[in-house]
Amino acid sequence: MPGKLTRLQWMLVLVGVLGTASALAKDPVVPSDELVFCTVCHGVQLMGNPIIRAPRLSGLSSWYVEKQLHAFQDGWRGVHEADLVGMEMQPMAAALTDEQIKLAAQFVAATDSPMPERTLAGDPSAGQALYATCSACHGNQAQGNEALGSPALAGLNDWYLREQLEKFMSGARGSHPADTTGQQMRAAMQVLGDETAIDDVVAYIATLGH
Repeated sequence: MPGKLTRLQWMLVLVGVLGTASALAKDPVVPSDELVFCTVCHGVQLMGNPIIRAPRLSGLSSWYVEKQLHAFQDGWRGVHEADLVGMEMQPMAAALTDEQIKLAAQFVAATDSPMPERTLAGDPSAGQALYATCSACHGNQAQGNEALGSPALAGLNDWYLREQLEKFMSGARGSHPADTTGQQMRAAMQVLGDETAIDDVVAYIATLGH
Protein backbone atom coordinates (compact mmCIF):
# COMPACT_ATOMS: atom_id res chain seq x y z
CA MET A 1 0.00 0.00 0.00
CA PRO A 2 1.39 3.47 -0.91
CA GLY A 3 3.31 5.01 1.99
CA LYS A 4 2.65 1.85 3.99
CA LEU A 5 -0.40 3.42 5.61
CA THR A 6 -2.72 0.95 7.28
CA ARG A 7 -6.37 0.68 6.30
CA LEU A 8 -7.30 2.31 9.62
CA GLN A 9 -5.02 5.27 8.89
CA TRP A 10 -6.63 5.73 5.47
CA MET A 11 -10.04 5.61 7.13
CA LEU A 12 -9.02 8.35 9.57
CA VAL A 13 -7.75 10.50 6.71
CA LEU A 14 -11.05 10.09 4.89
CA VAL A 15 -13.00 11.03 8.00
CA GLY A 16 -10.90 14.17 8.30
CA VAL A 17 -11.74 15.35 4.78
CA LEU A 18 -15.36 14.22 4.76
CA GLY A 19 -16.87 17.53 5.75
CA THR A 20 -14.94 19.53 3.15
CA ALA A 21 -15.57 17.08 0.33
CA SER A 22 -19.27 16.86 1.15
CA ALA A 23 -19.57 20.60 0.77
CA LEU A 24 -18.05 20.33 -2.71
CA ALA A 25 -20.26 17.48 -3.88
CA LYS A 26 -23.09 18.27 -6.29
CA ASP A 27 -26.47 17.94 -4.53
CA PRO A 28 -24.95 15.62 -1.91
CA VAL A 29 -27.04 13.12 0.01
CA VAL A 30 -25.98 13.63 3.60
CA PRO A 31 -25.86 10.36 5.53
CA SER A 32 -27.27 10.08 9.02
CA ASP A 33 -24.75 9.72 11.83
CA GLU A 34 -25.16 5.94 11.86
CA LEU A 35 -24.36 5.71 8.13
CA VAL A 36 -21.26 7.91 8.04
CA PHE A 37 -19.21 4.75 8.45
CA CYS A 38 -20.14 3.82 4.86
CA THR A 39 -18.39 6.91 3.54
CA VAL A 40 -15.28 6.27 5.60
CA CYS A 41 -14.14 3.57 3.18
CA HIS A 42 -16.35 4.10 0.14
CA GLY A 43 -15.79 7.86 -0.02
CA VAL A 44 -17.92 10.96 -0.19
CA GLN A 45 -21.10 10.26 -2.14
CA LEU A 46 -19.91 6.63 -2.12
CA MET A 47 -17.68 7.36 -5.12
CA GLY A 48 -15.22 4.64 -4.11
CA ASN A 49 -11.58 4.56 -3.06
CA PRO A 50 -9.28 2.28 -5.10
CA ILE A 51 -6.40 2.75 -2.66
CA ILE A 52 -8.18 0.57 -0.10
CA ARG A 53 -10.10 -1.41 -2.75
CA ALA A 54 -13.44 0.07 -1.72
CA PRO A 55 -15.68 0.25 -4.83
CA ARG A 56 -18.09 2.94 -5.95
CA LEU A 57 -21.49 2.08 -4.51
CA SER A 58 -23.61 5.09 -5.41
CA GLY A 59 -26.73 4.21 -7.35
CA LEU A 60 -26.71 0.49 -6.64
CA SER A 61 -30.20 -0.93 -6.16
CA SER A 62 -31.32 -1.09 -2.55
CA TRP A 63 -32.45 -4.72 -2.90
CA TYR A 64 -28.97 -5.77 -3.98
CA VAL A 65 -27.21 -3.85 -1.22
CA GLU A 66 -29.50 -5.44 1.38
CA LYS A 67 -28.85 -8.90 -0.07
CA GLN A 68 -25.08 -8.47 0.02
CA LEU A 69 -24.99 -7.05 3.54
CA HIS A 70 -27.02 -10.02 4.72
CA ALA A 71 -24.65 -12.28 2.77
CA PHE A 72 -21.74 -10.88 4.76
CA GLN A 73 -23.72 -11.31 7.97
CA ASP A 74 -24.73 -14.88 7.20
CA GLY A 75 -21.18 -15.94 6.43
CA TRP A 76 -21.42 -16.81 2.76
CA ARG A 77 -19.50 -13.77 1.61
CA GLY A 78 -16.31 -12.34 3.07
CA VAL A 79 -15.11 -15.50 4.80
CA HIS A 80 -12.90 -17.12 2.16
CA GLU A 81 -9.21 -16.80 2.99
CA ALA A 82 -8.47 -15.44 -0.49
CA ASP A 83 -11.07 -12.66 -0.18
CA LEU A 84 -9.08 -10.29 2.02
CA VAL A 85 -11.17 -7.20 1.28
CA GLY A 86 -14.37 -9.16 1.84
CA MET A 87 -12.98 -10.34 5.17
CA GLU A 88 -12.58 -6.70 6.19
CA MET A 89 -16.15 -5.91 5.17
CA GLN A 90 -17.70 -8.94 6.88
CA PRO A 91 -17.39 -7.79 10.52
CA MET A 92 -18.63 -4.32 9.59
CA ALA A 93 -21.78 -5.78 8.09
CA ALA A 94 -22.15 -8.23 10.97
CA ALA A 95 -22.48 -5.33 13.40
CA LEU A 96 -25.53 -3.88 11.61
CA THR A 97 -29.12 -4.35 12.66
CA ASP A 98 -31.77 -5.19 10.06
CA GLU A 99 -33.02 -1.60 10.27
CA GLN A 100 -29.51 -0.22 9.70
CA ILE A 101 -29.12 -2.48 6.68
CA LYS A 102 -32.33 -1.09 5.19
CA LEU A 103 -31.20 2.48 5.88
CA ALA A 104 -27.77 1.81 4.36
CA ALA A 105 -29.36 0.29 1.25
CA GLN A 106 -31.66 3.29 0.85
CA PHE A 107 -28.71 5.65 1.29
CA VAL A 108 -26.71 3.86 -1.41
CA ALA A 109 -29.62 3.83 -3.87
CA ALA A 110 -30.33 7.55 -3.33
CA THR A 111 -26.71 8.69 -3.66
CA ASP A 112 -25.07 9.80 -6.90
CA SER A 113 -21.49 10.43 -7.92
CA PRO A 114 -19.56 10.79 -11.19
CA MET A 115 -19.17 7.62 -13.23
CA PRO A 116 -15.78 6.01 -12.56
CA GLU A 117 -12.92 6.39 -14.98
CA ARG A 118 -11.72 3.44 -17.01
CA THR A 119 -8.48 1.96 -15.66
CA LEU A 120 -8.09 -1.35 -17.52
CA ALA A 121 -6.62 -1.93 -20.97
CA GLY A 122 -9.15 -4.49 -22.20
CA ASP A 123 -10.71 -4.44 -25.67
CA PRO A 124 -14.36 -3.29 -25.52
CA SER A 125 -15.07 -4.62 -29.02
CA ALA A 126 -13.99 -8.13 -28.06
CA GLY A 127 -15.80 -7.72 -24.76
CA GLN A 128 -19.10 -6.89 -26.45
CA ALA A 129 -19.30 -10.35 -27.98
CA LEU A 130 -18.43 -11.97 -24.66
CA TYR A 131 -21.05 -9.89 -22.84
CA ALA A 132 -23.87 -11.46 -24.91
CA THR A 133 -24.07 -14.30 -22.39
CA CYS A 134 -23.96 -11.90 -19.42
CA SER A 135 -26.80 -9.81 -20.85
CA ALA A 136 -29.29 -12.64 -20.36
CA CYS A 137 -29.21 -11.92 -16.63
CA HIS A 138 -27.69 -8.45 -16.28
CA GLY A 139 -29.48 -6.76 -19.19
CA ASN A 140 -28.23 -5.43 -22.52
CA GLN A 141 -27.11 -2.20 -20.86
CA ALA A 142 -25.87 -3.93 -17.70
CA GLN A 143 -28.82 -2.38 -15.86
CA GLY A 144 -29.50 -5.45 -13.75
CA ASN A 145 -32.61 -7.56 -13.18
CA GLU A 146 -34.05 -7.86 -9.67
CA ALA A 147 -36.30 -10.80 -10.64
CA LEU A 148 -33.18 -12.82 -11.49
CA GLY A 149 -31.17 -11.50 -8.56
CA SER A 150 -28.73 -9.90 -11.01
CA PRO A 151 -27.29 -6.52 -10.02
CA ALA A 152 -26.55 -3.60 -12.29
CA LEU A 153 -22.95 -3.70 -13.47
CA ALA A 154 -22.84 -0.34 -15.24
CA GLY A 155 -21.31 2.24 -12.95
CA LEU A 156 -19.12 -0.14 -10.99
CA ASN A 157 -15.36 0.39 -11.07
CA ASP A 158 -13.74 -1.72 -13.77
CA TRP A 159 -11.00 -2.84 -11.37
CA TYR A 160 -13.66 -3.97 -8.90
CA LEU A 161 -15.55 -5.92 -11.55
CA ARG A 162 -12.36 -7.67 -12.61
CA GLU A 163 -11.52 -8.56 -9.00
CA GLN A 164 -14.99 -10.01 -8.41
CA LEU A 165 -14.95 -12.03 -11.63
CA GLU A 166 -11.53 -13.40 -10.67
CA LYS A 167 -12.95 -14.35 -7.26
CA PHE A 168 -15.85 -16.19 -8.89
CA MET A 169 -13.39 -17.96 -11.15
CA SER A 170 -11.13 -19.05 -8.27
CA GLY A 171 -13.95 -19.93 -5.89
CA ALA A 172 -13.15 -17.15 -3.42
CA ARG A 173 -16.70 -15.99 -4.07
CA GLY A 174 -19.77 -18.01 -5.00
CA SER A 175 -18.74 -21.28 -3.36
CA HIS A 176 -21.11 -21.24 -0.39
CA PRO A 177 -24.16 -23.53 -0.83
CA ALA A 178 -26.51 -20.67 0.15
CA ASP A 179 -25.12 -18.39 -2.55
CA THR A 180 -27.23 -19.60 -5.46
CA THR A 181 -26.64 -16.57 -7.69
CA GLY A 182 -22.93 -16.78 -6.89
CA GLN A 183 -22.89 -20.39 -8.01
CA GLN A 184 -24.54 -19.33 -11.26
CA MET A 185 -21.82 -16.73 -11.70
CA ARG A 186 -19.14 -19.34 -11.14
CA ALA A 187 -20.67 -21.46 -13.89
CA ALA A 188 -20.92 -18.43 -16.20
CA MET A 189 -17.21 -17.77 -15.73
CA GLN A 190 -16.51 -20.86 -17.82
CA VAL A 191 -17.54 -18.80 -20.86
CA LEU A 192 -14.80 -16.25 -20.20
CA GLY A 193 -12.04 -18.64 -19.35
CA ASP A 194 -9.01 -16.38 -18.89
CA GLU A 195 -7.86 -12.98 -17.64
CA THR A 196 -7.72 -11.43 -21.12
CA ALA A 197 -11.39 -12.24 -21.66
CA ILE A 198 -12.23 -10.83 -18.22
CA ASP A 199 -10.47 -7.55 -19.03
CA ASP A 200 -12.25 -7.37 -22.40
CA VAL A 201 -15.76 -7.91 -21.04
CA VAL A 202 -15.14 -5.50 -18.16
CA ALA A 203 -13.85 -2.92 -20.64
CA TYR A 204 -17.11 -3.23 -22.57
CA ILE A 205 -19.24 -2.93 -19.43
CA ALA A 206 -17.32 0.24 -18.59
CA THR A 207 -18.74 1.83 -21.78
CA LEU A 208 -22.34 1.30 -20.62
CA GLY A 209 -24.43 3.57 -18.45
CA HIS A 210 -22.67 6.80 -19.44
